Amino acid sequence: MIVQAATELLDGGGESALTLRALTVRLSTGYGAIYHHVADKGDLLAAATDDVITRVLADMVMDADPREALRRMAVGLFDAIDAHPWVGTELSRQPWRPAMVEFYESIGRLLDALAVPEPARFDAAGTLVNYVMGVAGQNAANARRRAGDDTDRAAFLDNVAEQWAQLDPDRYPFVHAATTRLREHDDREQFITGVDIFLAGIAALH
Repeated sequence: MIVQAATELLDGGGESALTLRALTVRLSTGYGAIYHHVADKGDLLAAATDDVITRVLADMVMDADPREALRRMAVGLFDAIDAHPWVGTELSRQPWRPAMVEFYESIGRLLDALAVPEPARFDAAGTLVNYVMGVAGQNAANARRRAGDDTDRAAFLDNVAEQWAQLDPDRYPFVHAATTRLREHDDREQFITGVDIFLAGIAALH
């Protein structure tokens, strides 16, 4: 109950919204009941993060196709950070948390199943996790920034596309031609394309 209430506070207002006072109000209890289970705010934030990642892993089915399992794990972590932006920050702060260690271990087993050479396995696992956390964290930060200035995603992308369209097409041919795709692209689908590129690289390692 404490972790669930903390998660709701974090989702509603970020780390600044998670205070022991707010938690006691939400749970209609005293400080002592909370301190009996968690040491401080940092401990509570870590526990909530572990809970989110544990649920991602619980939803994974390690089937006969390790490529598909890796893909689902990457998308699951992306969606978790998208839904709970504070999770990405906490994982970067404490990558040794039990749930994150389990996540890395699961990736390592799948890379082994794909016959990725042992010397390359560590770098491959780190590349995938860093890609997921980087893109998910950037999307979450962009969403928070747009929420603060009343600019929605479509308006923001339209503005960027307009700036790109004014560039010299001879000097910036790719950027100039990409304005339409920039307006229309879906962040999650683009992220999944990146995961598929990673998986293609894994096949090349094998």
